[in-house]
Amino acid sequence: MSDLLDRLRGRGWRLTSQRRVVAQVLDGDHVHLTADEVHLRAAAHLPEISRATVYNTLGELVALGEVLEVSTVGRAKRYDPNARRPHQHLVCSGCGTVRDVHPAGDALGDLPEAERFGFAVGSVEITYRGLCPACA
Repeated sequence: MSDLLDRLRGRGWRLTSQRRVVAQVLDGDHVHLTADEVHLRAAAHLPEISRATVYNTLGELVALGEVLEVSTVGRAKRYDPNARRPHQHLVCSGCGTVRDVHPAGDALGDLPEAERFGFAVGSVEITYRGLCPACA
């Protein structure tokens, strides 16, 4: 499981009951929920939580760098709590399922100096697309 709650406590982030339930819903490996899915799951634990609170909390978590916002073409953004371990994403073009993958090698190091065009490249995002077994 990811350590999202521990990271937030370590930062001194005020964990209200609403923030805590959002973080608990997001906690885990291969978690890539939409904001609406987060709200639905959070409301199962805390019925009074509003959609606005979920969206605001997700925005704060992204701004803190504790959650990644994953955009997939033509689909709702998804939120990934695995922000501390470098990884890439595998996305199903059919159903939109997202999985974390950890390819061997160094994608940044594999970019030749001549192809950097003078950029001081600090990070790399690679998305692998295809069909999951259920959609194939």
